[in-house]
Amino acid sequence: MPNPESDNAVEESQTNAAVRHARGEFVRGVSGFRHAIGDPDFPPEPGRYHLFVALNCPWCHRVTLARNLLGLQDSITMDVAFPNRTGDDDPQGPGWWEFAPDRIATLTGAPLPECTQDTGTGRRERLVRDIYRSQGSQERSVPILYDKQSGRIVNNESAEIIRMLNTMAGPLGSSLSDAARPDLYPDVPGARAEIDALNAFIYTAVNNGAYKAGFSSDQSAYAEAFEAYFAALQQLEARLRDRGPFLTGDHFTEADLRLFPTLYRHDPVYYVRMKLNGARVLDYPHLWRWLCRVHALSGVAGSGSLIHCRQGYFGRSWNETVPLGPFMPMPYPQAYDHPELAG
Repeated sequence: MPNPESDNAVEESQTNAAVRHARGEFVRGVSGFRHAIGDPDFPPEPGRYHLFVALNCPWCHRVTLARNLLGLQDSITMDVAFPNRTGDDDPQGPGWWEFAPDRIATLTGAPLPECTQDTGTGRRERLVRDIYRSQGSQERSVPILYDKQSGRIVNNESAEIIRMLNTMAGPLGSSLSDAARPDLYPDVPGARAEIDALNAFIYTAVNNGAYKAGFSSDQSAYAEAFEAYFAALQQLEARLRDRGPFLTGDHFTEADLRLFPTLYRHDPVYYVRMKLNGARVLDYPHLWRWLCRVHALSGVAGSGSLIHCRQGYFGRSWNETVPLGPFMPMPYPQAYDHPELAG
């Protein structure tokens, strides 16, 4: 893939990962499938590729955003896993992503209509695990970009998937004309370097930083991530105040796309679940108005689900009870239609 990003914009350093994990730090693993559409084995063809996602997962949210914003809904098919993993009562054991359209969500008391069976492999796999095992891999994560023609996993690194969808949107069968389709990574002087720098900053302090705060079991590791997260929000607030309406100026780019899933989750989920209760996005007026501006873009609102997010994050907590709020100043995601709430 042309113009690869620096590693710290895509994945976390694995240096001393076992030691860091043992002392309570959350350390994200590295994705193992790193092919690209456009490689000789994976030509860009409409209808050939498929996505496996979970709508509560922010890394999947990046990919569903790119699919919708680039007009690829009709040319790249998609399956949606249930937002909670399997439990101790599952015959295959706990902790697996599963395709379970009939599973009841505790939040709603009913199945979630977005959830599907596996329609991509032709085998009706129930567990994401088994898609990987068919390729000789022990990985278990989503998203997965899958080639239906060859029956192979192309890539499972979200940062690379969104980049290749942008690069190959036309040949993949985008429903949008070249003029109407956003270019998330424009090849103009200085733009890519600026986006890459923002991606690295956002990934480290915000995207992965939220998980380092929420899932670290060491108080000092949590505090370090908490402070870095809110320092980053303050810097992004100042940037949007001075340069808006988007992070690089007038045009929505990959940097905006990669920031959105975390901030979309912050007020209704991460504020409590990730212990990021220093402030709401609503308390940053320029960030809030940016969040509402992105949410209003065509295809964005349908790319995620706060019901899946709340079910997925809180359904994994010790008592599996899902909070019903917040409802002030109004329920979410309806609040994202009201930029004026930030004053």
